Amino acid sequence: MIDTEVVVVGAGLAGLVAAAELADAGKRVVLLDQEPEQSLGGQAWWSFGGLFLVDSPEQRRLRVRDSLELARQDWLGTAGFDREEDHWPRRWAEAYLQFAAGEKRAWLREQGVGFFPVVGWAERGGYTATGHGNSVPRFHIVWGTGPGLVEPFARRVRAAADRGVLQLLSRHRVDELVVSGGAVTGVRGSVLEPSDIARGEASSRQAVGDFEVRAQAVVVTSGGIGGNHDLVRQNWPARLGPAPQRLLSGVPAHVDGRMLQATEAAGGNLVNRDRMWHYTEGIANHSPVWQRHGIRILPGPSSLWLDATGKRLPVPLFPGFDTLGTLAHIGQTGYEHTWFVATHKIVEKEFALSGSEQNPDLTGRDVKLLLGRVRAGVAAPVQAFLDAGEDFVVARTLPELVAGMNRVTGGTPELSLVDVEREVVARDREIAHPFTKDLQVTAIRGARNYLGDKLIRVAPPHRLLDPEAGPLIAVRLNLITRKTLGGLETDLSGRVLRAGGEVFPGLYAAGEVAGFGGGGMHGYRSLEGTFLGGCLFSGRVAGRALAAAL
Repeated sequence: MIDTEVVVVGAGLAGLVAAAELADAGKRVVLLDQEPEQSLGGQAWWSFGGLFLVDSPEQRRLRVRDSLELARQDWLGTAGFDREEDHWPRRWAEAYLQFAAGEKRAWLREQGVGFFPVVGWAERGGYTATGHGNSVPRFHIVWGTGPGLVEPFARRVRAAADRGVLQLLSRHRVDELVVSGGAVTGVRGSVLEPSDIARGEASSRQAVGDFEVRAQAVVVTSGGIGGNHDLVRQNWPARLGPAPQRLLSGVPAHVDGRMLQATEAAGGNLVNRDRMWHYTEGIANHSPVWQRHGIRILPGPSSLWLDATGKRLPVPLFPGFDTLGTLAHIGQTGYEHTWFVATHKIVEKEFALSGSEQNPDLTGRDVKLLLGRVRAGVAAPVQAFLDAGEDFVVARTLPELVAGMNRVTGGTPELSLVDVEREVVARDREIAHPFTKDLQVTAIRGARNYLGDKLIRVAPPHRLLDPEAGPLIAVRLNLITRKTLGGLETDLSGRVLRAGGEVFPGLYAAGEVAGFGGGGMHGYRSLEGTFLGGCLFSGRVAGRALAAAL
């Protein structure tokens, strides 16, 4: 039995931020996590480190004109809020936009967080001005990627532990919230056996004891459900097609949704559970850390995107434009995979891989290695997949390429050379003149008007069958789980609500478990760079609000 002022459940980014804010305010904190201490930082450590900022110095240096009004237009057009339970998510979205356009960057700079100077353009949309997507580049990459973002908050937590105001207890799995007199007064759970596994690897669930922590308040920051494929399928919405049978995991197995279920069982209100964010450009990791470990290709706009039968995806489902629109379309094809068809010239310029471990230059803050991004040649992590990735085919001719694609899938379905050639040749004809009716070609040319894309992200337009651009490369793309967009309903202080809308005394939530704020501040879709930012913001809000309330 442990007595303290606050229990924080989950030592991912949101939990670290909340615990740091509470401890720095002088509150006694117990921070619990079911994983070993070497996994401190959770999913955030593995991330590419992208953050959504509005009207930043990095944008202005690249002549990107952004504003809070434009960001709000993009967010609301993307979120598509349309439910009664979107009351608090709408308010959280507005608060987060104000933060992203205001003190977010300065606050992070105070923590020692720096940014790569080139701003990325994710989720480009391709619809009308009021539809889905980012009107301008807003994806700011942390210098040091995910580990660089986790580091300052982990440092604050460890410093608080050294001061004696915070106790970090690893291998403590919370099984239930303790409720007394209608208020949450602590947690109970199991002590798991010690584990020295590497970060991200599946740890033992063997219990060796029990524990209980009594507190004035509990903050739940335990993440989503992306590692629990059964739960993903259970909540899969019909609007995205049939629940996939084959899924890669973009997150470790410990992202299991246990605390969502435990908090709901205690009386917390779980909303928008059918809203989720999964990627369509997943590739099987040639050196997996966790089971079904997938990596996402962060694509530039030039690859030809074909469905499993060899048909080109419809407008505006181009690489990097509309993640969930593409996911919904794939669900209608009768198959769960698609294909990129590209050239060596496209791959060396446009293929980046999500994940801190796949970007050693940015993660290691290695300027010399970073310069390789502007030189010719395929980056080493991408080359490793070309050499050993089970989803990759490299060939000199289109017949050889299609034959290799059929070998990868075992001919399920059998791709026709005639059909693939028709799509490739038709696309190449549109490159041969300065005019076009092909909106993807227009998008490629438009992207190169942005200096950041022209320098390191978008290849000069060229024919796929141009021998000087070869060899040809095809990539089988799989569905890969990532984020839970719904979650525990919270007010603007991070207090969890009951089903009737009243505050659940003693209970707070932050990060993905709360839909990054309110129970789903993204609505149906994300603008990207908003998941880490949502953890930072909601963790800070909950920590500061609770510190003021105690």
